Parts: sequence; structure tokens; C-alpha cells
Amino acid sequence: MILGIGTDLANIERIAGVLDRFGDRFRNRVFTEREQRKAENRKDVAGTYAKRWAAKEACSKALGTGLRMGIAWKDMSVTNLHTGQPVMHVTGWAAERLEKMTPDGHEAIIHVSLTDDHPWAHAMVLIEARPFG
Repeated sequence: MILGIGTDLANIERIAGVLDRFGDRFRNRVFTEREQRKAENRKDVAGTYAKRWAAKEACSKALGTGLRMGIAWKDMSVTNLHTGQPVMHVTGWAAERLEKMTPDGHEAIIHVSLTDDHPWAHAMVLIEARPFG
């Protein structure tokens, strides 16, 4: 059963401009330390941040809230499996919202897809409720 779907586009050049203008203030407000390490070690730093920005926006939409109602940027974070597959993690208010959305007897699975084609970064998040057992 699908609980929510969200998509978002981020302009890589716009994110690069925000990084240049606000630097660590922006990074520390929006991205976890792990996300920052990943981005700063990539060739396309701005593109990596833009994909994660888009993923957070998409996740907030899939949760049915957008970025309001108490959700914080760092309540959503993207890591990668050793295979490179992106994984969305939620904490804080985002985790509480996810728990409330999930029917009894089900577990919530968050699927995330990231891509970029300069100057755009795109993310899609789908939240699935899967029955236990």
C-alpha cells in the first residue's frame, strides 16, 4: 500500500550560489554531518547537495506536510548503501509523522531515487506500508 509520493527538482546552479553565499551556515542548517562529508568528497559538490535537497523536499511532500508543521531539514537525511543505492532516514518530527501514517500491522518503507542532469537535480520519494510477516 502506498502512503505517500513526493517529487522535487532542485537547480544545481542555485544550490551552488547558496553554498557560495552562505557556506557552513546553509550546510549546517540543512544537511547532517554525514551528508556534508559525502558531498564535500564528491567531484560535483553542488550537485550532490542539490540531490539531497530535492530528496528532503520530496520526502516532506510524501509525508503530506511539505516543509512546515514542525518538520526540520535534518529530520530527513540521505545516505547510500555500499551499492550506491540512496536510503532516506527520518528522525524527530518526520519519524513521528511517518509512524502516525503507518497502519497497524505494517512497517513503513521509504524508497528514494536521485538523479541529475545539469542544471537539474531530481528526487522521488515513495513511502510504502508493507504488512509484517
